[in-house]
Amino acid sequence: MEPRKKRERGTGSVYTNDGSPILWVKFYDRGRARRESSHSTDPKVAEKLLRRRLGEVEIGSYIPRQNIKLDELITDAINNYRVNNRKSRTQVERRWRVHLSEFFSRMKASDLRTEYIQRYINRRLDQGAARATVNRELAIVKFALRLAFKSGKLKTLVYVPMLRESNVRRGFLEPDGYARLTAECATHGLWLRALVETAYSFGFRLGELQSMRVKQVNLLANTISLETSKNGEPREVYMTASVRQLLMALIVGRKPDDFVFVRDDGRPVGNFRKLWANCCVAAGVGAFHCPTCNESVTVAANQPTEHCERNWRRSALKYRGLIFHDLRRCAVRGLIRAGVSQKVAMAISGHKTISTFQRYQIVAPADRLAATRMLEASQEQERELLKKSQAPSFGQDFGQGAAKPGQTGEIGIPAEAPRTLAN
Repeated sequence: MEPRKKRERGTGSVYTNDGSPILWVKFYDRGRARRESSHSTDPKVAEKLLRRRLGEVEIGSYIPRQNIKLDELITDAINNYRVNNRKSRTQVERRWRVHLSEFFSRMKASDLRTEYIQRYINRRLDQGAARATVNRELAIVKFALRLAFKSGKLKTLVYVPMLRESNVRRGFLEPDGYARLTAECATHGLWLRALVETAYSFGFRLGELQSMRVKQVNLLANTISLETSKNGEPREVYMTASVRQLLMALIVGRKPDDFVFVRDDGRPVGNFRKLWANCCVAAGVGAFHCPTCNESVTVAANQPTEHCERNWRRSALKYRGLIFHDLRRCAVRGLIRAGVSQKVAMAISGHKTISTFQRYQIVAPADRLAATRMLEASQEQERELLKKSQAPSFGQDFGQGAAKPGQTGEIGIPAEAPRTLAN
């Protein structure tokens, strides 16, 4: 029996453990022995894996296989949110604690597969979760994996499938609906009327308006400066006449560090969903629905509503209709319809990507009707130009360019034969 040929120094080795036919590879990385299973009994597969690992060690791209848990990766992601002062950190922590940790906790990141993620999707859908909710939860896992890949903790990225969302909101206000809504809001306080006007004009987010201070409104320069926003970038806009008049009435006699939007008792504006729903229903841009049959219900003031053989109070009914964030879509549509360029409109509304901005650029039926009228006018203009180009010239009017015998006229009638002059 020929003795086994000894491998050269630095080329690693292929071996088997006692009692197992699976081949393992051994090589050295910076003087430290590394062992890895080839998951195969074929020597060619093991040799191929060994050569790949030796190449990675040579060029410095080898990353040791570590037993990192997903919990650690999620913790790194949450710390990234905290360091960058992202406001959604609390939502990320809650989603991981309530839903994700039950399925992914204590799982090795190297063992994560797309099929496991698909199982989680099916489980959440069976529990009645919306597709958008599942996507927001999967986005956390996707961000944590990508962050670990960039930092070198993971060698490969796992494909995280996302669900198609069909519940994208497309709410917006027509001018008549906006007039009714502002009239109703004015009856509940100047702060609500000014809040709606500012959001409708510039597309500011509700959080940006709630945190706005008096010093950010410069009446001399006629500007509003947002020092902090969702994307972390400051913005400055020039006020319209109506916005300036309303904000001036709010901030007169106030200190620079006071909030701009406060209630009549001086408290900063917080949650006003109930008041907003009442205003929208009164303005005809929203409705209350029965929680049993989902039909719209007419609510009397301070009176229980009898529907489906039950007396429903206002707190038990479901509101469906315009939400405050829909004013942001109205602002984007208003800027584009006013002829503002897309880049300037994005700078005003605070959108960073074109794809997100275009989702807010809602095309209303009135816009499609206006487009049809513009198309009709353009077609009519083309017909007029065509008629002018086909009109006879000055010489043809006097018979100099008369049609030859057998030719047809403009509308298909045979041309009259030329007359012969008598001597």
